[in-house]
Amino acid sequence: MDRGARGDAPVRRLTVLYDAECPMCTFARNWLVKQRQLVPLDLVPAGQSRARELFPGLDHAATLSDITVIADGGQVYRGPAAWIVCMWALRAHRATAHRLATPAGMKVAKRVVLTAAKYRAARWEDHAWSEGPYRRADGWTYDPKDGWFYEAYGYQDEPGPACDSGCRAAD
Repeated sequence: MDRGARGDAPVRRLTVLYDAECPMCTFARNWLVKQRQLVPLDLVPAGQSRARELFPGLDHAATLSDITVIADGGQVYRGPAAWIVCMWALRAHRATAHRLATPAGMKVAKRVVLTAAKYRAARWEDHAWSEGPYRRADGWTYDPKDGWFYEAYGYQDEPGPACDSGCRAAD
């Protein structure tokens, strides 16, 4: 029997998938890294190749819109539960995580996460209009000298696939 699927296996390590393009998410990631961890946290950019290799059965599009934490036993946490699990992994915040894991605490955690999500959405709209619709998580790379290009086609001097009219994607 797979104990990890039931959730009664001890958690020895957590992987946190975060949106590396989101300033708030990278701030949270940097904060987590600086905290003393009782359970090691591996912080991996969501939607990128490493996350896809580690968790091939996961909905990676969903991980870009909501924090996702995966325990070494296979347990998956999203949204408020994911934040509570992250806090549980930290020495200074474990007691708070236990309080937030109660029904009353979960209501507070949900409100905090919804507020953060609204802030993130507003910031992303501002970012998208000023920077354009290109995201590294979608395969785009920015070179200050040459601008944006799509990684799936390789470097800019390598042409992409031809389109129906004979043009090249890199043209």
